[in-house]
Amino acid sequence: QVRMVESGGGLVQAGGSLRLSCAASGRTVSSYAVGWFRQAPGKEREFVSRITGSGTTTWYADSVKGRFTISRDNAENTVYLQMNSLKPDDTAVYYCAAYFSGSAYSPEGYKYWGQGTQVTVSS
Repeated sequence: QVRMVESGGGLVQAGGSLRLSCAASGRTVSSYAVGWFRQAPGKEREFVSRITGSGTTTWYADSVKGRFTISRDNAENTVYLQMNSLKPDDTAVYYCAAYFSGSAYSPEGYKYWGQGTQVTVSS
């Protein structure tokens, strides 16, 4: 069983930065692609970014492209999401999960979800 734990969220002003971490335990996740999703109040969970197991290929939602950077350290079993130039629209609970099958842009393709970390961006 894999356990994913997100951390690094907080309150930041618009234009600021945060770095989220997704630490995996219980089993190595280096063979899994890992995705970040976010969910704002009253909205569906949406894809933010994804990285392959090797870390060589990444994908981003158009809304975060150029501002967010996903990376991973397989030696530490951790995936990161560097978020720069944050906007109030980025306010949400951010989740990481391991990709298994199906659409890589849909939460249904993932499992081993963490509990999430709250990101709040004030204007």
